Amino acid sequence: MTYKKLIDDYFSAFIDTLRRIDVNELVKLINAIESVVSSGKSIFVMGNGGSSSTASHMQSDLGNTVYRLKGKRINIHCLSDNVATITAIANDYSYDLIYVRQLQGRINQGDLVIAISGSGNSKNIINAVLYAKSVKANIAAMTGYDGGAIKEFADISLNVPVDNMQISEDIHLLFNHVMTHVLNFSDIDFRHDC
Repeated sequence: MTYKKLIDDYFSAFIDTLRRIDVNELVKLINAIESVVSSGKSIFVMGNGGSSSTASHMQSDLGNTVYRLKGKRINIHCLSDNVATITAIANDYSYDLIYVRQLQGRINQGDLVIAISGSGNSKNIINAVLYAKSVKANIAAMTGYDGGAIKEFADISLNVPVDNMQISEDIHLLFNHVMTHVLNFSDIDFRHDC
């Protein structure tokens, strides 16, 4: 086994997985973002580990690169970014509550939660998703593997159907960049695909 072979195998698995993505779900998420912005609602994004980095990147891209969508600023909050808040909640209550406690009193009906979890089974993400659903917020899940529990609660399910965390995380970041690219063209009158 050579490094080149390992790299070629990784690229092949990535490309094969990409071909199995349900692009209609990505279109649904882009449409949901447009709807949230046009109605003056908020977007909350979160993840653990590498997924927290993707969540932070998403806030940066949608809040800065896209900046304005049909004349309105995107109101997006990354719940993974504030280390002081996360560690305070984890210490005082439980790590399982680090996201739900941040949503309480802030999230409203019609807001959008983008929950990023490779396994789809992270307890702190599940708790936040269930709370968001209880206030009638919309849920978009970015998952890997079989989608886990979060996939079942999602209104929009961007599942990366592969048993490989790195490829899942690669494609989740790709989703972010595709959304940013498409939304930068949002003022052009394209027909929505779904």
